[in-house]
Amino acid sequence: MTKKIIGRTDIVDFPKLGLHNIDVKIDTGAYTSAIHCSEIIEEGESLRCIFNSEVHKNFGKTEIVFNEFWRTNVKSSNGFKENRYKIKSEVIFFGKCYKINLTLSTREDMKFPVLIGRQFLKRKFLVDVDVENVSFNLKK
Repeated sequence: MTKKIIGRTDIVDFPKLGLHNIDVKIDTGAYTSAIHCSEIIEEGESLRCIFNSEVHKNFGKTEIVFNEFWRTNVKSSNGFKENRYKIKSEVIFFGKCYKINLTLSTREDMKFPVLIGRQFLKRKFLVDVDVENVSFNLKK
């Protein structure tokens, strides 16, 4: 399989989450991918997540209930371990829909609401840090 070249940032869709034209940072230093989630409520066997942001464009108030989720430990760039919820979803790059695991985190103070990590990138993409929005620009 030939790997596609992506840049250090892109703009993608998460169709199952109802999120479109979302700015993402490609982060080869991160193992897992993370998405901004403003509110997480565990209710019995389900997880109610509210994806909302006044800072990140195209993050209107979207509420999704997940029946399949789990918890995982994530070590941040500052070395602290955090236990986060993890969900399965889909993301579109280059017009193709890929399965992706996403940890849920409050990223309101971050420039990008989503980080795409190595776990997702491997065997699919090569990162060229000199370019941006390669997948998105091909849609135009």
